[in-house]
Amino acid sequence: MPVKMEDIQMLIQAVQDSDLVELVWEDNGSRLVLKKAAPGSGSAYPGPGVETAQLTDGDTDKGQEVAHKAAEGLVTIEAPMVGTFYRAPAPDAEPYVEVGSIVEVGQPLCIIEAMKLMNEIESEVSGRIVEILAENAQPVEYGQPLFVIEQI
Repeated sequence: MPVKMEDIQMLIQAVQDSDLVELVWEDNGSRLVLKKAAPGSGSAYPGPGVETAQLTDGDTDKGQEVAHKAAEGLVTIEAPMVGTFYRAPAPDAEPYVEVGSIVEVGQPLCIIEAMKLMNEIESEVSGRIVEILAENAQPVEYGQPLFVIEQI
């Protein structure tokens, strides 16, 4: 039986209203993880709320690839929340960064729209954009790699 959006919203509300920090729900091979951002955790997630992630077999391969890149002086910027990825601040504007762009710590890289809020995602390091891994206007998951930056 397919899960209804109302059921998911009810689970999200239950986590928000409780002292639970994490809820894992599995059904027929599907897995839903709801995590509440800890107060004062410095999370980029706006305010108290819930983040979701769907795990798949491919996540293990991505983890190994990210570890290999870190050894080469490359840093992967990951999505701090679930939402829609946008490369530019407006549909008719130039993208924040391109492959080859030099970025500084705190410089905006993209926007992730979550629950009608536009969240600017900033660079955690200074360096050069080596790869842009997400497609414009496409959904992204929590922890999904978005950018690869070569530290300089």
